[in-house]
Amino acid sequence: MGRMQDLSRRAFVFGSAALAGGIAFGSYSGAEAAAPAAGDNPLTAGLGPNSVTFNPWVEISPDKITLIAQHADIGQGVGSVQPIMIAEEMDLDPGQFEVRFAGPSPAYFNTGFKEELAPFLASDQSPAAEAGRAAALEGLRKSGLQMTGGSSTISDTYEKLRKAGAVARETLKAAAAKRSGVAVADIRTRSGHVILPDGKKIPYVELAADAAKIPPVLDAQTRDPSTWRMIGKPMMRLDVRSKVMGELKFGIDMKMDGMLYASVKLNPNKGQPLKSYDARKALAMPGVKKVLELRNGVAAIATNSWYAMKAADAIVCEWAPSTYPAEQADHWKVLESSFKPEFLGKEWRTIGDVEAGLKTGTRIEAEYRAPYVAHQPLEPLNGIGLVTDKGMEIWVGHQSPQFVQHVAATAIGLKPEQVTFHNQWTGGSFGHRLEYENVRVLAEIANQMRGTPIKLVFSREEDFLQDIPRQIAIARHRGSIDKGKIVAADLQLASTAPLKGLLERSGAPSKDPDAQLAAGLWNVSYDIPNFRATTYEAQGLSPSTTWRSVGASTAGFFTESFIDELIHAAGLDPMKARIEMCAVPHYRKLLETLAEMSDWKGPLGNGRGRGVALVESFGTPVAEVVEVTKTDRGIRIDKVWVAVDVGKVIDPVNFENQVQGGVVWGLGHAINCELTYAKGAVQQTNYNHHEAMRIYQCPVIEVRGLENEPKVRGVGEPPVPPAAPALANAIFAATGLRIREMPFNKFIDFV
Repeated sequence: MGRMQDLSRRAFVFGSAALAGGIAFGSYSGAEAAAPAAGDNPLTAGLGPNSVTFNPWVEISPDKITLIAQHADIGQGVGSVQPIMIAEEMDLDPGQFEVRFAGPSPAYFNTGFKEELAPFLASDQSPAAEAGRAAALEGLRKSGLQMTGGSSTISDTYEKLRKAGAVARETLKAAAAKRSGVAVADIRTRSGHVILPDGKKIPYVELAADAAKIPPVLDAQTRDPSTWRMIGKPMMRLDVRSKVMGELKFGIDMKMDGMLYASVKLNPNKGQPLKSYDARKALAMPGVKKVLELRNGVAAIATNSWYAMKAADAIVCEWAPSTYPAEQADHWKVLESSFKPEFLGKEWRTIGDVEAGLKTGTRIEAEYRAPYVAHQPLEPLNGIGLVTDKGMEIWVGHQSPQFVQHVAATAIGLKPEQVTFHNQWTGGSFGHRLEYENVRVLAEIANQMRGTPIKLVFSREEDFLQDIPRQIAIARHRGSIDKGKIVAADLQLASTAPLKGLLERSGAPSKDPDAQLAAGLWNVSYDIPNFRATTYEAQGLSPSTTWRSVGASTAGFFTESFIDELIHAAGLDPMKARIEMCAVPHYRKLLETLAEMSDWKGPLGNGRGRGVALVESFGTPVAEVVEVTKTDRGIRIDKVWVAVDVGKVIDPVNFENQVQGGVVWGLGHAINCELTYAKGAVQQTNYNHHEAMRIYQCPVIEVRGLENEPKVRGVGEPPVPPAAPALANAIFAATGLRIREMPFNKFIDFV
């Protein structure tokens, strides 16, 4: 794990130096623009006879073309978008290639994380900021960090996958030229074929052996966007048919000959060990083969998953107690006492004289809260593991291939290179599959069942109990208004640190302040003359981790709700005030577009209200308007308008789906969802206790994608954060009730 630890250390060193100013950063431009050297291509190791690979993303054999998806598909559609960007350049049509997920390799390091690592606002495009991002990119290249997350897939692959396709196309043309004696300039490509001047077509697969004998054309140029056939146009996802027909095999669908099934019962006091257990009843149950003792629980081995789950449930266990407060009320008390210097994470941004500004005009103070919430993807945690004398093979859907190797190997005393990882299609994640509990447990079980493939499936209840939830948080904000303007805002937040927790469990601990706690807090785009954003990191609470949109999912609610309170106190219109205050031109355009889309004309009256919010997360600004009506049965959400600027919309259909899904996710969790602890364990262990938005509650959601952002950005997570504050602000407009804590159904009914 040396490379991963280097990343953490590098990020800290870089961040400190950049903030001190005056440092001359080196630059690394090759990662996005050039294919890695042949020795860096992991596809060369398993290449068959008469087959060729030009780079880590394209493999051609005599019978098929395979395009490599380096990012995991967790339902967001990148299993289609990635190969389509290669296919665009190669003149391949859907159906002419297969898609395979990448194995662990530094060749697939994620260039998209440079934006998050560099300590600059996303809207800052200054030379200093770009130099900082170049330095961060160099650190990522050296670390070899391969990970899906942070809405980084598109920003990571937009350039390099098209380049990979162009290299493949031009190398195939060069091979055809050498075979035919025709000049490369006279050769075209179309639909998986090289076309010679006389009209003769040579399938790519027939050129594989020839192409393998010549060097790749690394200086190949990508196509002019005006010639694109697929990118930027509505596309049918490659996995739609197989998913609709039930043909696609997710991780939970996998089977192997001679396989046995496992289910687990783990200490609900997360991270703590097993003290004792009684398995006599379980061992007498049908289909049960064995009961195994694990570090923090037990596993039942049986002839199918149902038998294994029933047996695991029948085992009586005595658990070690939790190291965090056993009862929920005490979690809140810890947070309340965390606004102290000893828990200071970082003062992320200071403008003007905040204390003097707070003494000007009318002062407003408010406290906001957000609870733990679960990830709850439809597909529960699972995996198949096989341990032999040669090492371990593991089949599991995960977003961090190298960390899977590390965690599995560490659990059973192997070296990471002794673990072979096979990534799988997954039925959702939302951050759940960045964690490792199923990986570690599966390694322990497979190691005790050497030579037998073991399929582990968590029961739904166990999945909830062992889920590392979204961070719990409290914000204490102060502000002042004077003469119809906001003159000061002092934003303070205390929370558990989700990214630091994830890094520690990944084997790459960091002492840096958790930057995710500042997301949605420090990066407001409004021109407020006296502004400060500070985070505090609470200690001794339940572990937390990344959850769709991570820090911005809570801080975005706190910040945009408080801004709305200040605007209201100043007697201003929420939309017009935001437009006038917005300091980033293309963010302002986003708000203007939203005002036009929603036909914003001020208060609606008659129990109806509209709320607006603008939150930037992972570099993507998203503005939303929610419209509600107060009815006899509660608040009805009538319609949502969303404007998003990602620089370039790759697939308008998937783009709209991602945005609508993010809005539904954000609204549903704001309304209904909360995890609470009692006796050290979470109390909500299935969907009926952690209920998302129902279909009949779902409003019409109108989406518009803008392309004014100077960089290509992701859209998987950014539509989530504005949903909660826009809804809260709409409820205030309709009822006069200001809700400052999620979930909202603790304070008001919904239809």
